[in-house]
Parts: sequence; C-alpha cells; structure tokens
Amino acid sequence: EDEAEENLQPRPPVVAMLGHVDHGKTSLLDAIRDANVAGGEEGGITQGIGAYQAEHQGQKITFLDTPGHAAFTSMRARGAQGADIVVLVVAADDGVMPQTREAANHAKAARVPIVVALNKIDLPSANPDLVKKQLAEIDLVPDEWDGDTIVVPVSAKNSQGLDDLMGAILLVADNQNIKANPKGEAMGTVVEAELDKFRGVMATLLLQNGTVEVGDTILAGKAHGRIKAMFDYRGNRIKKAGPSTPIAVMGLNDVPRAGDLFRVVESEKEARAIVSEMESEVATQSSAPKVTLEDLYARLQAGEMQELRLIIKADVQGSLEPIVNSVRELAEKQAEVDINILHQETGNITESDVMLAAASDAIVIGFSVTADNAAE
Repeated sequence: EDEAEENLQPRPPVVAMLGHVDHGKTSLLDAIRDANVAGGEEGGITQGIGAYQAEHQGQKITFLDTPGHAAFTSMRARGAQGADIVVLVVAADDGVMPQTREAANHAKAARVPIVVALNKIDLPSANPDLVKKQLAEIDLVPDEWDGDTIVVPVSAKNSQGLDDLMGAILLVADNQNIKANPKGEAMGTVVEAELDKFRGVMATLLLQNGTVEVGDTILAGKAHGRIKAMFDYRGNRIKKAGPSTPIAVMGLNDVPRAGDLFRVVESEKEARAIVSEMESEVATQSSAPKVTLEDLYARLQAGEMQELRLIIKADVQGSLEPIVNSVRELAEKQAEVDINILHQETGNITESDVMLAAASDAIVIGFSVTADNAAE
C-alpha cells in the first residue's frame, strides 16, 4: 500500500484451493501440475514445495498447495492475506457440504473473489444443475444465471476443463488489479516450514513484494537468518526471486509458523533488535484482557466500529434459523451498528470458528453447544 502507483507492475495471481474433504482439491492441483510439467521434469517436481506455479497463455499463476481453509484462515489471523483468488472445489455428485459452506464463508470474510471448480463432472452420478442451485443458495450465483460467480465444470481424473479453469482465474485476476513493486520493500508470507535433518530449517516463502536474493537477511515472525541457499518450486537452485514467486530458503535460526509475515532487513543485528522489541510488546499485551462483548460495545459507542461480526453455532437447525432471524430483525430495528453474520452452522464450536473470529474481529455465539478442546 505504501508503494507509488508508477512503480507497480502486474504480478501472477496467488490462488488457494478450498473445499469439502474428498471433493478433489489435491487431485485437481495434481492435474494442473501434471499438465504443466514438461517432459523430464517429473523427478524434480515431486520434491516440490507447498506452493507452485503453472502457466496459461503465457501468464503465470501461483497455486498454494495448503490443506484447506484452516490454513487459509490461520494466515489471515496472523495478518497475511495469503491469496488473491479462491478456487472453491465442489464435487458434482456430492454438492454443497458443510465444509463447502464454511470454506465459502472464510473466503467471503477475507473479501477474496471465488471461482467455483465443479469437479468430478465425468461421473454418471454428477448433477451440475442441482449443485448450481445449492451454490445459489449460499450466495454464489453462477454467471450463467446472471450471478457473478464463474462456475467451471472440470474433471481432475480426465484433466477436463483445466484450461477453462485457468482462463477463469486470469479473467478474475484482470479485474483485481494485482500488482507489486519488484524494486520495493521485499516482504511476503511463510507458507510452511520444517526442520530438515540434513539441511536445517527449510522455509517455503511466498514473496508478495520486492525481490529476494541469496545473502539477504530475512526476519519471519521471530525467526531470522541470512539466506544460504534458495530453491524454486521444482527444487532447482536460484539466486533471486520476484513478486508472487514461491521459494524454499535455507538459513533461518528457527522454524517460523505458517502464515507469519517475513521481510528483508539490513542485518542479523537489526533482526535481533526487532525480535526483542516484539517480545517486550507481547509481554505487555499478554496482561491485557481478551476482547469481550463489553469491549466491543464500548468501541461501538465511541464510533470506532460500524459493524458487529458474528459467528453463530447452535445444536440443531430448528434452533439456528430462528436465532439468525431474530438477530437480523434486531439489526434492522436499530441504526447504530450493522450486523454481519460471517458463518452460521449447527454443531459444537470448532478451532476453525475461532480462527475465523480471530482473523475477522468477530464474536462466536453458541446456543446449546460446547466448544471442543482445540477451540478452547
């Protein structure tokens, strides 16, 4: 945001695949990857990293190979906008399931445009029209029904419709004005990181602005270090990388968390100084109370907030609907604050609900439900 408009250049869009379990996210990513692997590259790509690039009509697209919407939301909860576009994968034989709805709500809360990949279109039991109707019910109205959601029929198994999907992604990207400054401040997001017993800490980074070179010192969360070696998504050694490029780097002193923001700093000394400053800030904050409805009410009164965001969980559908309707009626009766229900579902409060609340400054309200251990 601090970059001057004249320094900005288009960069490849970053795409996250979300959807219900077993609807074919991984198969679809594999099909796109295979379609983009030139002969003789197969060996190199298997040791690839949690993000990779594909090309369509001469334009690159970066795909995040992350495990679904929990990872997507944890990135946002830590301050990173992980993706520019979400591809919501929905199986044509199974339709919209609880996790599909949840993933769509997470993408909407992040204000990221959604393209629907209608997968398994080759199955005899596929019923695309029924699925489109279900999508319309969750406010994803297909463009052929005068809505603004592009729905692309695909088959990961037969590699059918992949070109159409890539075309749709680029079409949405064109409207998004996705740009960065290759000469600006180098910064981005940690996609994943691990301790490799031979190579030490290996971190997969997604560069979102600027250029990173071997020898640069980076600070990722509280981890820092000089880049000793850098690899592209195929595992080839590279010297430097520009915006929207996924890279794996060696040289950090500790394992950063997925979703941590990283940036290039002048020296190890500066990195250590920033970390100790962060630690003293955290110490002061940990004594501060958590956000409560009372705090939010005070912020509303002071005019700092115009919108109250809610996540509502109830034991059964018969309770959920009247509660949601009552909340909406209350919202209409007063003018002080807008109420935005980000997600509504039956069942106990889960870690995913808390993550969404953390990423969106929302309050979770439960009716006749408990919170599971991870959520607690």
